[in-house]
Amino acid sequence: MSSRYRARFINSLSGYKSVNLIGTQNLDGQSNLAIFSSVVHLGASPALIGFIMRPDNGSRHTLENITQSQHYTINQVCADFYQAAHQTSARYPEHESEFDTCNLSEHYIDGFNAPFVQESRLKYAVKLQEIMPIAINNTQLIIGEIVHVICQGSAIQADGYIDIESLDTVTASGLDSYHTSQRLARLAYAKPDVASTALKLDATAVKAEFSRGVNEA
Repeated sequence: MSSRYRARFINSLSGYKSVNLIGTQNLDGQSNLAIFSSVVHLGASPALIGFIMRPDNGSRHTLENITQSQHYTINQVCADFYQAAHQTSARYPEHESEFDTCNLSEHYIDGFNAPFVQESRLKYAVKLQEIMPIAINNTQLIIGEIVHVICQGSAIQADGYIDIESLDTVTASGLDSYHTSQRLARLAYAKPDVASTALKLDATAVKAEFSRGVNEA
């Protein structure tokens, strides 16, 4: 395969991925914003989140800023600004903020020196905990602890589930394809020899819709 064909093909194999903007700021107050599709949950207690930093291309402003300040924000991308979010993947020089060039708004909270994306409806502040080199392909796993969450209250259900679909959160496939989602169902906690049971959005049970035989198949 040619290099670009291979990149698109292999990137498509993992299916739908989350789409987030990571906001940082260097010690001189210069903000930076970059789109990532590798953000992954690592644990709930402590609340750990990770993302993959690609090999050094000589201009890894996000990593440099995180290393300097130890702070960064992760902002879910919504349908009404996904094109602006995609544009942050362009290689702007360090002195240009993607907030300005891509027409997105900076938002700060007291005591935290990394910028949030004002337009995002679900975003959180993260403090760096560990950087783990991955030798096989020269990437790095950046691990941070979530220390503050900003979310539209109506999306948070009584049991703690966040209805990200109601926030118009988008997902991505491959390198450049963006999608909206449609929930099939919430399902009750799976137990051996018990048929899967669908839940309402608020986690109350509804009529079982799936037989054990279907699940086993």
